[in-house]
Amino acid sequence: MGLSTDLSTVEFLSFDVFGTLISVRDSSYGAFERILQEASGAGVDVRAFWEHWEETNIEGYWDPYRPYRDICKASLASAFEAFDLKGDPESIQHYFDSFADFELYDDVIPALNELKKDYRLAVVSNIDDDLLAATPLMRKFGGLFSLVCTAEKARGYKPDGTLFRYLLEHAGVGVDGIFHSGQSQFTDMVGAKPLGIAMAWINRRGISLSPKVPKPDYTFPDIKSLLTLLA
Repeated sequence: MGLSTDLSTVEFLSFDVFGTLISVRDSSYGAFERILQEASGAGVDVRAFWEHWEETNIEGYWDPYRPYRDICKASLASAFEAFDLKGDPESIQHYFDSFADFELYDDVIPALNELKKDYRLAVVSNIDDDLLAATPLMRKFGGLFSLVCTAEKARGYKPDGTLFRYLLEHAGVGVDGIFHSGQSQFTDMVGAKPLGIAMAWINRRGISLSPKVPKPDYTFPDIKSLLTLLA
């Protein structure tokens, strides 16, 4: 699906990382199962617990800047309370320790290698620098990216536009020179579209678009679908 958008001026392709390039849910459920076990919550649905935790993270992105680690820890405390568990928020370290094993979606590297022939590539992520650097994406394929934009560098997150303004300031092109792809309605679309950035919603999970968010210019099920539009 696509709106009428002129992409002839695009020079930079930017990408959300977690959920777009990296399979963060499947990669981190094991860590959250361990968190729940330590909190005597082995019977809790790990997926429901994870989603509550992530939704609370997104709420935290709107607050004055704190490191991603701190937001995750506070969100874990909130999730424990919501599920009536007496866990230790410090156990979020299990999640951070799992970053080194986070798996990429199969289509990502072939698609990025093809797109890099014609565009410069960037990542834009609500994350701390060292956590992003720990992922196999950056350890093995970091050379694909001309620009790395993190919340730590920008001192702010996506939803209020801080991180996307950092992208615009450092890409060396105007807003019509960037095309962003991301999976989160409530961070990528909410942050990028009001700034005039054209974008594709990478809807890998096949979920419905919320009426509360700006509409993306395009919707695709994966990154390789971008090749039909941009390659």
